[in-house]
Amino acid sequence: MHQYLRAVGFSEIRKKKEIKELLNTIVHNSDQKEYIETEQGTVLIEYHALFSDSTGMTIRGELDDENQLMLDFYYPICIGKNISTNEEAGIERHADKESFGGICDDNRIGVSLIFFVQNGMEYMKNSVKKKPAKGSLPLYFSGLSLQGKIMLPIRKNETERKKIKETALARTQLIEAARHGDESALENLTLDEIDTYTMISKKILKEDVFSLVDTFFMPYGIECDQYSIMGEIEEFSLETNKLTKEEIYVLVLNCNGMSVTVCINAKDLLGEPQIGRRFKGNIWLQGKLEYAYTNL
Repeated sequence: MHQYLRAVGFSEIRKKKEIKELLNTIVHNSDQKEYIETEQGTVLIEYHALFSDSTGMTIRGELDDENQLMLDFYYPICIGKNISTNEEAGIERHADKESFGGICDDNRIGVSLIFFVQNGMEYMKNSVKKKPAKGSLPLYFSGLSLQGKIMLPIRKNETERKKIKETALARTQLIEAARHGDESALENLTLDEIDTYTMISKKILKEDVFSLVDTFFMPYGIECDQYSIMGEIEEFSLETNKLTKEEIYVLVLNCNGMSVTVCINAKDLLGEPQIGRRFKGNIWLQGKLEYAYTNL
């Protein structure tokens, strides 16, 4: 059973019989259905069902000789609301099933982001058409969370906000220059890191760490697409799963200047979200590549 079913409003499903009934419901009442024939002659089929405006589930399997569905796997999804990055992303198939993982380097985050590809069927169709498997396509990041909390914001005036944006932009430009071999940029980044470390070392003796760290995005646990994040809430909504009637918070976060949409069961969120406050929690990172030249 997928542990992130809870994040999209299925916290009460615990038995195999219940999940089987849910999957049958999706197959017979899907919002979208897609097919593709592989080079081996296998027909893959995918069912999509939305249970609220921003959350749903996808089922993927293949058809046997009698055109009966043989279930391969399923996964819950959260739909990203804003473009997160236009940086180049690389996509690779997982070893055990017809699903895909992606990797993207965004200078604002500082680490290579590994994510589960939501629209794997669309990626396969474009690969069959000999479309580029790798390129600078708009990428929407979203995350499913099982536990999170709302934190108060760090007080900042407009001058301070403007300075933070300018500093972040300058750092991004330095990182990009350093990646292309600029030794001067690399030296400036090293000096900035030393200055930051010295400043934090002094302040941490008297201040709480979350009054110094505004946002972060860093790997969590041993699975490569799990992250611990904290970001400022720019938008939020309370949605209801139309099957279970469970409430789900959908939060649009600003993490180091990058937009990430996170969904979490209302029962698992500590605190009340408001614009300007911060969300802190662990997420399973998903990404959707936008193929502007497809009609899917």
